[in-house]
Amino acid sequence: MASMRLAGVASGFIDGVPYDIIETRYSPSKYTRETLKGQNGIHGFSEMPQQARIVMSIRDAGGMTVADFSDMSDVEVQLSLANGKTVGGAGMWCTEAVEVNTVEATMEVTFEGKQVTETLAS
Repeated sequence: MASMRLAGVASGFIDGVPYDIIETRYSPSKYTRETLKGQNGIHGFSEMPQQARIVMSIRDAGGMTVADFSDMSDVEVQLSLANGKTVGGAGMWCTEAVEVNTVEATMEVTFEGKQVTETLAS
């Protein structure tokens, strides 16, 4: 019988190194589309490439250097989700300056790349 668990527990790795995940989001989208309209109606749409994205809120552990994230490029980011799905991207780069909330020891790290893939639960 398949598990009914859909959300909750998750694991996150950057180049195989595990991180304490608080929350994560991802987007495997390949394109953005914009509706093209004129005074006489809808004409169609334009389509542009869209970078894939994995965002992780993680805990600032005492054994890691936060500044190292800004140097991360060409890394593999992988998530193991509660629903059994695996999400990952290779050749990804950290895109935003990492800022730490010292009250909660949390930070949000954003990685972007050409592709994020989803492997379905077996």
